Amino acid sequence: MNYFADVRALTRKDLLLELRARDTLPAMLLFVVAVFVVFHFSLPSSSSDLAANGLLWVAIVFTALLGLGRAFVPEREQRVFDGLVLAPSDRSAIWLAKSIATFAFLALAEALALPVFALFFHGVDGTTIAAVVLADLGICAVGTFVGAMAVVTRARELLLPLLFLPLAIPILIGGVGASVVDAPGRYLAFLGLYDALFALVCWAAFEYVVTE
Repeated sequence: MNYFADVRALTRKDLLLELRARDTLPAMLLFVVAVFVVFHFSLPSSSSDLAANGLLWVAIVFTALLGLGRAFVPEREQRVFDGLVLAPSDRSAIWLAKSIATFAFLALAEALALPVFALFFHGVDGTTIAAVVLADLGICAVGTFVGAMAVVTRARELLLPLLFLPLAIPILIGGVGASVVDAPGRYLAFLGLYDALFALVCWAAFEYVVTE
């Protein structure tokens, strides 16, 4: 029970910091809407559904990357990251809490982005929403893990995309596949397997990452 109490406290801390500072969520909202507006006027009206869905998933990944780039910045700027690591709690609680908070920010951004996408391109069905939720879980799990690795380096703005984007390629494949095929079950299962596998690896390895 103490573990989940720690996760709850850390998640609450991240959410309250964002409500007060308003650094991450507005940037994510403006970015994803701007992407859809720009491509709405730049893509020809005869563009295929595959191209439109590809745009949706690329926008989601890069919007998430924008949020992940800010995930550990408050702790670094206020010099409290070492305090979190030295606290008498399981260090994986830091990863889980940060993943939950990032998931919340990404979900809020997508709550606005998906209607805009439906307005400019084509409707969004239940399968796409399910794929987005599964993809968000994987993005936040992996992105938080590599974000913790990158934030302690001087070139964190460069290192984070270099580490994260190759790991996000399976998410793009699963998301686009689930959005365009008639039988998306295998792609949704693929996303679920990705989430389970990488969440387990990140949860188990996070303590060693922050220790180093």
